Amino acid sequence: MAFDAAEISETFDAVVVGGGPAGATAAHDLAIAGGSVMLLDKAGRIKPCGGAIPPRLIRDFDIPDSQIVARAHSARMVAPSNKYVDMPINGGSVGMVDREHFDEFLRVRAATAGATRRDGSFIRIDRDENGDAIVCYRSKGAPKDAPLTRVRARAVVGADGAKSQVALQTVKNADKKKCVFAYHEIIESPLTGFDGSRCDIFYQGKLSPDFYAWVFPHGETTSVGVGSAHKGFSLRGAVASLRADADLAGARTIRTEGAPIPLKPLKKWDNGKDVILAGDAAGCVAPASGEGIYYAMLGGRTAAAAVTELLETGDAKALARARKRYLKEHGKVFFILGVMQHFWYRNDKRRERFVDICRDKDVQRLTWEAYMNKRLVKANHMAHARIFFKDLAHLVGVASPQR
Repeated sequence: MAFDAAEISETFDAVVVGGGPAGATAAHDLAIAGGSVMLLDKAGRIKPCGGAIPPRLIRDFDIPDSQIVARAHSARMVAPSNKYVDMPINGGSVGMVDREHFDEFLRVRAATAGATRRDGSFIRIDRDENGDAIVCYRSKGAPKDAPLTRVRARAVVGADGAKSQVALQTVKNADKKKCVFAYHEIIESPLTGFDGSRCDIFYQGKLSPDFYAWVFPHGETTSVGVGSAHKGFSLRGAVASLRADADLAGARTIRTEGAPIPLKPLKKWDNGKDVILAGDAAGCVAPASGEGIYYAMLGGRTAAAAVTELLETGDAKALARARKRYLKEHGKVFFILGVMQHFWYRNDKRRERFVDICRDKDVQRLTWEAYMNKRLVKANHMAHARIFFKDLAHLVGVASPQR
């Protein structure tokens, strides 16, 4: 699109579109590396999220205790029959954050490191006569007929969510991304009769025909939510049902949020020139669990390292190498979780057996070790063998659910 060079208001080494955990982390790391970076974000947008962050995230990204609103010491897996399995975290805990405050903390930290914050909506990327990226956005509060703000960028990080406009405009096949839709309600936590140190996960077809529902405590507040990819399924109705079943119907609702969540990484994260994706925009959410904060922040860090290399060397292949490095570490986990979701979430009979498998102490130990440290556990061969044969028995239907 033709435009006057005088319309370009500023020039940056990098523009990061999206101020969630992925974008804020990318902006922070780019600023720390010495680059001039602009962080463009829609102010006030909060993603529906259970808010769990594992110890590895807290360590790797230096999250202060002030951001931890609660600590979960166990999870309760609830089957379609309402039978449940408690999975204690022996000797550890999972941090819980409220995304309303956690995301803003990350954005402030990026600005403190030197990133320039702008509130506004990304519109498109134009190109100047040299082929450089011109990021066009509408500032918050600006009339729709007002001229767009244009800034030049040597590189762009698209971290603008599952329906990323940066991705759709610049990366091939970004429109092929498959998502579930998540909806949750933040409510006041009950003062009595409520365990604020336990996350409840419901594997019940009536609450989600293909995913799960949750009750995650955030200290003074609690996230009650559900996800599903089935069109026409009432997420609001499912949450209302869950709140009634969990004796939470009378709790005051503070806010509600909904958003698509991708469950498979895109096959390409860059445009081969100067754009790279991160977080939900790249499809980096764990299948089966829907966990995204750790994978988003790691994606932001990985993208920032790739952009830094690009800026220093001019080698655009650095962007493609970022995806390879990321999936070399976590691709196997994504694959295994994807297989789990495909098989175990298909109907209530399988969900019942899945929850029953979670009674096994070897399963619990290896699950928590993998989740807490974000890597597959190299456990003793006998433990894996026991799990394999128990899992096989459930798969073929010869194991009887425990009472």
